[in-house]
Amino acid sequence: MNDIRTLVVFNELKVHQVIIEPKRVKATYTIVKNDGGEVSNELIYSYKNAYFDKSSAVDANLASMMLAQVALNYGLFFKTITLDGLYDAADKRFLLDMMENTSREIVVNKFLVKNEFLKPPFDNLTIQKLERYTAADLNFVNTCFANLKLNKERAVTDKNQYAILSSGGKDSLLTYGIIKEIGEPHPVFINESGRHWFTAINAHEHFEKIEPNTVKPWCNSDRIFNWMVKQMPFIKENFQNIRADIYPIRLWTVAVFLFGVLPVARKRGIANILIGNEYDTTVKGNHNGISHYNGLYDQSKYFDNALTRYYQKKGWNMYQYSILRSLSELLILKVLVKRYPDLQQHQVSCHAAHEFEGRMLPCGKCEKCRRIVGMLKALDEDPKRCGYSENQIENGLKALGQQKVKQIGSDAAHLYNLLLQKNLIDKNEHTLKIAKSHPEIVKLRFDNERSLLSDLPQHIRKPLFSILSKYSDGAVQLLDRKWHTFIMEDGALESAYFLSEEK
Repeated sequence: MNDIRTLVVFNELKVHQVIIEPKRVKATYTIVKNDGGEVSNELIYSYKNAYFDKSSAVDANLASMMLAQVALNYGLFFKTITLDGLYDAADKRFLLDMMENTSREIVVNKFLVKNEFLKPPFDNLTIQKLERYTAADLNFVNTCFANLKLNKERAVTDKNQYAILSSGGKDSLLTYGIIKEIGEPHPVFINESGRHWFTAINAHEHFEKIEPNTVKPWCNSDRIFNWMVKQMPFIKENFQNIRADIYPIRLWTVAVFLFGVLPVARKRGIANILIGNEYDTTVKGNHNGISHYNGLYDQSKYFDNALTRYYQKKGWNMYQYSILRSLSELLILKVLVKRYPDLQQHQVSCHAAHEFEGRMLPCGKCEKCRRIVGMLKALDEDPKRCGYSENQIENGLKALGQQKVKQIGSDAAHLYNLLLQKNLIDKNEHTLKIAKSHPEIVKLRFDNERSLLSDLPQHIRKPLFSILSKYSDGAVQLLDRKWHTFIMEDGALESAYFLSEEK
C-alpha cells in the first residue's frame, strides 16, 4: 500500500455557521462522508471581556481566521475543505500555504515513521516525493458576512506591550519574568477543554494575583481534535488508552492557541506576540527526499517569521518571535530558577499532572519530569520547589541513569556530563556513552538555521541580552560547523531585522 490518496476518506469538511458574539466566536465543523452522511461539532473560543463586534469587518475577519485553524490539520483526508467566512487575499494565501506545509509534515511525521495509533495497512505507507501533498481543494465562501467590506488599515501598536502565549512551562514563565522587567507583559492563558490545562493552573492562579493584564480565554479545540480522530477509519478505536508522547494525527496546534491571543493583542494595541521556544525547536529534516521540520514547524523560527509577514500584510503592525531562541533548555531553566525563583516554583512541565490539595503536581515518572529533575539538580537547585517529592527526585535520577532524554545530542551530553561530575547519576555504560562536555550549551548560541539576531526586532535586543548575559557563559556563533566566540557589540545588536532585509 503506497498511494497517499488512500488517506482521502471523506468527501468534505465544512467550517461554517460562524457566529460572532461580544465575548464568544464559534463555528460548526461538519464532516460530509462519502455516502452523504454528516456529523457535526462546534469549535468555540470564549472570553471574559468583549473583544468582538459582529458589525465590524475586522472582527469578522479575525474570527474567521481563528475558527479555520483547526481545519488545517486535515488537508490529506478530504476531497474538499470549505471555509465559510470573511477572508482577504493575504488570509487565503496564508491558509493555503500552511495547509500544504502541515499536510507534508503529517505525511512524514505521522505516516512514514512509527505511529502507534495507526491501523494496518495505513502504518505501512511508502509515499514518494510529490509536488503537492494536500488532497483537498480549499474552497472559500462567504455566506455570513456578505454585507461587510474589509479595508486594509495600518494599525497603531505599542512596542512596549507584549502578549505572551502562556502556560505553566519554564519557557513562558521565563518570558514573563524578563518582559516584566523591560516592558509591559500581557500573559494570555488559553484554557483548553482537556487535561493540558492542568499544567497551567498553578501559574495562572499566581498571575491572577500579581498581574492585572492576565487573560484566560477558553477554547474547546481539544474536543474537536478528539472528535475528529474518532471519525478517522485508520486510527485505532482505543487511541485514548494508548500512552504516547505524540498526538495521533494533528501537527498544526500552536496556531490554534496563538490565534486565540490575537483578539486581545489587537484590541490592546500590542506590538509583540511572544511564544516561548528555545534553540532546539527549529529543525530541518529530509525523509527520502521530502523536506520537513520534524513535526515542530509551529514551534520554529520559520513559523514566527511567517506569522510576522502575515501580520504585516494585514496591516496589524505586530511582530511574533521568541526571546529564548538562543538558549538551550538548561540555560532557560538556569535563568528562571536563579533570577525568578518566585515564578519557577509554579512550573509544571508534565502532561500527566494531577491535583493534590488544591495544587497541580507533576507525575514524576515521565521523560519530561526526569529531564526537569536532572537539570535542576545539575544547577544545584531543589526540584521540591516546583512540586517533586524526595522519592520522585531519587527515582528520576535513577531513571536518567538507565534511559535517554529527549534533547538534541549536545544538550543531553552536557547534562549527563554535569550529573556525572556531581555524582548524581551512576557511571555505567549508558551514562558514559552519552556524557560529554559541550560548553556552548550554557552560552547564547547563534547560527543561520536556528537562531539569528535578525529574527529579533531591534527594540528588544539590548534589554534582553543585558539580562541573559548575566547567566550565560558568553555567546558563540556557528561557523563551518564549529562554535566561535561571538562578541555582541552594539553593531551586532543594531543589525537589520529580517523584515527590513526582505524589503
